[in-house]
Amino acid sequence: MSPSHPAGIDVSGVDVSGFDTPEINTPEIDTLAIDKGLAMSVLPVWVLLATLVLGGCAGTRSTLDAAPPAQVDRASPAPAAQAPQVEQPPRLELTEEILYKLLVAEFAGQRGQVELALDSYLDLARRVPDARIAERATGIAVFAKRNAEAREAAELWVQRAPTDLEARQVLAALLIRGGEVDEALHHLELVMSASKEGTGQGLKMIASFLGNEGDKRAALEVMRRLVAAHQDDPDALFAYALLAIKTDQLPAARQAMEQILSRGAPTTPMAMTYVGIRQKQGDTEGALSWLEGQIEKNPQDFDLRTAYARLLADRRRFDDAKEQFEILAKMQPDNAEVRFALGILHLQTQSLESAEGNFRRLVNGEEYADEASFYLGQLAETRKDYDQALKWYSSVGEGDNHFDAQLSMALTMMKQKRFPAAREQLHGIAPATPDQKTRLTRVEGELLSQEGKYREAMDVYDRALEGGFNGDLLYSRAMLAEKMGRLDLLERDLKLILEREPDNSQALNALGYSLADQTTRYPEAYALIKRAYELSPNDYYVLDSLGWVLYRMGRLDEAEGYLRRALKLRNDPEVAAHLGEVLWFRGDRKGARMVWEDALQSAPGDRKVLDAMQRLSP
Repeated sequence: MSPSHPAGIDVSGVDVSGFDTPEINTPEIDTLAIDKGLAMSVLPVWVLLATLVLGGCAGTRSTLDAAPPAQVDRASPAPAAQAPQVEQPPRLELTEEILYKLLVAEFAGQRGQVELALDSYLDLARRVPDARIAERATGIAVFAKRNAEAREAAELWVQRAPTDLEARQVLAALLIRGGEVDEALHHLELVMSASKEGTGQGLKMIASFLGNEGDKRAALEVMRRLVAAHQDDPDALFAYALLAIKTDQLPAARQAMEQILSRGAPTTPMAMTYVGIRQKQGDTEGALSWLEGQIEKNPQDFDLRTAYARLLADRRRFDDAKEQFEILAKMQPDNAEVRFALGILHLQTQSLESAEGNFRRLVNGEEYADEASFYLGQLAETRKDYDQALKWYSSVGEGDNHFDAQLSMALTMMKQKRFPAAREQLHGIAPATPDQKTRLTRVEGELLSQEGKYREAMDVYDRALEGGFNGDLLYSRAMLAEKMGRLDLLERDLKLILEREPDNSQALNALGYSLADQTTRYPEAYALIKRAYELSPNDYYVLDSLGWVLYRMGRLDEAEGYLRRALKLRNDPEVAAHLGEVLWFRGDRKGARMVWEDALQSAPGDRKVLDAMQRLSP
């Protein structure tokens, strides 16, 4: 098929606010990322010195009751959770020696002399009973990957601030990395028991924390042992499942979730997590079936039904998804996300009036107004109501759709043959990314091409390609070369693409079709198109090209089959022109005329159909 693609509403790649596969639900928990690095410049030296001298606390930490440092017994069981308290760090008397060491450490850090900074801080941490110095030493040691020093500093930090959960988490991580799981468990049990919201929530926090560890198996083993005493707590099992997911242990995660499900109705987050696990395991149909059962039991659960609707859309069951979103719209008539999803689904199913109705309900709201205006512009374009389309596009504000709307305005003006206005519109668009710059170049080249200014269009592409390889621009330049009758340039550019991208089905198809249509190099053309067909067996452009090269090779029966498949996929006049020609030479002249006449009803005056009729049936 001729390589040019017609314009139209394309929703195939639209992100419909969660139409993709529902993600496994992992909680948003703030945890200490001890490997983020050392940012010495964040805390100026005078700020650090002031906090050390004046005491006081910059912020409230989560705490747990514990014995004074001298009484901490690491082998003892975790104490029961009590009301968190806020510790005030002690006032520190700055001697000349301490001040000197602090200055040396801080300025060394500022200059990137991490080893000197660490040695100075660790020496201070050993001799000065202040948790803040030990914390600083720990951070620098972790950044420097000095594990032994990090362990020592973290132990000093815990000794001087035994109620600091952050200190215990850091020490636990370092212990796990050193293979000392039992010691790490002691500190994590203290963290777990200190959770204000109960053991389950404490375990969720620990699960998130452990998920950042490099040794995933060790982290999961630690979590398993923490949960072992809480097998009847769904939140504890859920925490274990979440960590199993983060460590890619999906069978273990599913087993834990099914243990929860066997004991009663799950919470919505648990249900969503279970669905996500089954999807990741490739059991999407099973996830759908399970969700259906849950919705039958809980028909008013909005979140579960939303997950079900999205999953149906992800499986391209658009009619079923639309039915579920209609129910959701009745449950929450003003839910903008549901309304927008319905609009997109109606576009997918070609229910354009319904799509327009949903989008119109969004244009005056706070959410999705720009997206709705953009699609209303595209719908107006399909009706050839170009003035209305321009109004909708111009109402799209700054945001994700702004560039597309501005570009669509130029394309709409081109359809109106308002070429100077379209060019002015294009020149007023400022691309923010290389991709946007490429798209602008392609539209400008097409605009000049439509005006018949082929040489100017070629100059636009040539200038843009001076910066190096760009497959999209090479393809556009090749299509321009076809219009100029320059098969040599077309072949050169498409082969350049295929050297870099041998599986580019669009380039394979375009080169194969051009060779089949304009030369007698049929075996070469057939090989290119056959490869494109193997890569994109349901692309009607490729099916048309395959039918056409088979026709040129005299294989009329095969050609008719591929062309009929192409016409069934898309009622395109060029495909109809080709199919009619094949039927004509097969002796079915009545059938050929019927195909051509049907094509002219949907595309009156189409040049390719009229050319075929005039050549074969004058």
